Amino acid sequence: MSEASTERDHAMFDAELSGAVLNMHLLGRLMHWLKPYRVSLIASTVLVLIASYAAVVMEIVISRVLVDYIIVGDTESVMPDLGMIELTQWVEAQTGLSPLFSAGVVFFFLMAIFGLAGHWHRMTLNAAIVNGLRDLRQDLFRHLETRPSSFYDKVPVGRIMTRVTNDVEALYEMLRGMGSLVGEFVPFFVALIIMFSTSVKLTLILLALVPVVALTTYFFRQASREVFRLVRNSVSALNQNLQENLSGIQVVQLSGREGRNILDYTRLNKDNRRQEYRSINLSTIYGAFNDSLTAIGLGLIIWFGAGEVISEEMTLGGVILFTRFMSMLFTPVVTLGEQLNVLFRAMASGERIFQALDWDEQIHEPEEPVELPERIKGKIEFRDVHFGYERNNPVLKGVSFSVEPGDKLAIVGQTGSGKSTLIRLLGRFYDFEDDMVFLDDVDVNHLHSRDLRTRVGVVLQDFHIFSGTILDNIVLGDPGMTPEKAIAAAKTVNAHGFISQLPLGYDTPLLERGANLSQGQRQLLAFARVLAADPEVLVLDEATASIDTETELLIQDGLEKLMEDRTAILIAHRLQTIQQADKVLVLSNGEVCEYGTHEELLALEGMYHTLHELQFQDVREEG
Repeated sequence: MSEASTERDHAMFDAELSGAVLNMHLLGRLMHWLKPYRVSLIASTVLVLIASYAAVVMEIVISRVLVDYIIVGDTESVMPDLGMIELTQWVEAQTGLSPLFSAGVVFFFLMAIFGLAGHWHRMTLNAAIVNGLRDLRQDLFRHLETRPSSFYDKVPVGRIMTRVTNDVEALYEMLRGMGSLVGEFVPFFVALIIMFSTSVKLTLILLALVPVVALTTYFFRQASREVFRLVRNSVSALNQNLQENLSGIQVVQLSGREGRNILDYTRLNKDNRRQEYRSINLSTIYGAFNDSLTAIGLGLIIWFGAGEVISEEMTLGGVILFTRFMSMLFTPVVTLGEQLNVLFRAMASGERIFQALDWDEQIHEPEEPVELPERIKGKIEFRDVHFGYERNNPVLKGVSFSVEPGDKLAIVGQTGSGKSTLIRLLGRFYDFEDDMVFLDDVDVNHLHSRDLRTRVGVVLQDFHIFSGTILDNIVLGDPGMTPEKAIAAAKTVNAHGFISQLPLGYDTPLLERGANLSQGQRQLLAFARVLAADPEVLVLDEATASIDTETELLIQDGLEKLMEDRTAILIAHRLQTIQQADKVLVLSNGEVCEYGTHEELLALEGMYHTLHELQFQDVREEG
């Protein structure tokens, strides 16, 4: 048995999640999508270790081999050279090159290893991350595609798009940054070990600067977070103002608002400039401070290192090595500070993504759905239907009526009377109680929604155009529909005429929302789409409301053919459409007010008579 929709807190999708805490459970769930690419991740880790080790050894070649061994001639130093002096001597013996050229060969070889390993590390890491997040985005899209209409009634589409685009991109930045951190900290620890083995005192002096760098980075990130937020808000305000004015440019020019709009945009532009200046000033101060610390570190190395060289406690190459290793001490700390902000933002993004993935709201499907025959008769019955989109706010209040196979029922009523709601229930876009809506005497809650919707063709007033050609928008990817069948449907509803006049005919690509078609042409295309699907029940939800009189006359013949041998429900305001119906149902405030033939309802001189007279008066005035 189907259950009524459960009350859910959809406002959760509007909540701003902080992500201020490292959520290991979230990271564990994320690994599910990366697991199929674990070989690439392992290879990436090995490659970054190789590249990091090569980066350290390259500095050893410069300081210990080139300076101490070749220039100074010091071969007795206790300072570790990681076997580079012996390797240089071996190259010298094998090739007959001078020690200087031999050291150059070794350095070039290490540089090649560093470059190739670093490149393939980035390639394999990014490939694994991109593939994993592609799968995550695909699963997220598949999940969102199956959420019911009740979900999208309450959750802004913009929030959902942010989940699929910006939030997934934030995860990419986090995972890529974590891979980069490995490449930064491996040299950090290797360099630290070598530095301690060379000079404990000088190493401790330099390490004293590391907490200063860390604290500076921390306070900069705290201050910049608010500044960057204000920058993003100012940019958003600029974009919103630009979009609003350019999309409504005709109204702007008709009302002479150009001057006022320029003043508003100038104000927003100045605010953006002010926030950008704050961001630039903050970054400049932070960069200058870090440069000062680097200069201080170099001064300390030269001051204390020169003394140890004079006392022969340290070699000249060792001093040079310390200057080369200093960036390996400071850079990882700065990078870590940057990545922590990325990490926390990604935690919030991950929470939003998994919140969407875990949202289990859906239309309840029967465990053992009733199988409909290949062709149904098309009888429709509503029995004492009570329904509301929100609890304690009913839209339909005891609505009952039936449509016999092949009959046409027109439903009229004021806006908000519940006309479109009847159609949504017939298509099972919402959950409702059993024993209320029937198709061929079968409770629609006992039918699978996919099977039901193939039997009920709906033409909405707001006809949606997909990207692709005109033929694509008729076929809609149905593998069982041939182009010949789609073209035949277009001919039946008189859409073939305007399509054949287009430069590419049925292969004409459509712009966003079908902007290169008129409203009437889009509606004709909608009729062709439904007819090509060949449903037994046809629903026209004010489908001709926006069509001009000439186009409406053009499709009347097509409509008659479209409704042949089909049960049809016509929700319309136009008199000509209503008069085609066998019966007319008048709704008022969610209740059946009147029901009968066109002539019977006119004779009652009730609500339908009033609506008829108002429209007839409009028709006479137009004439």
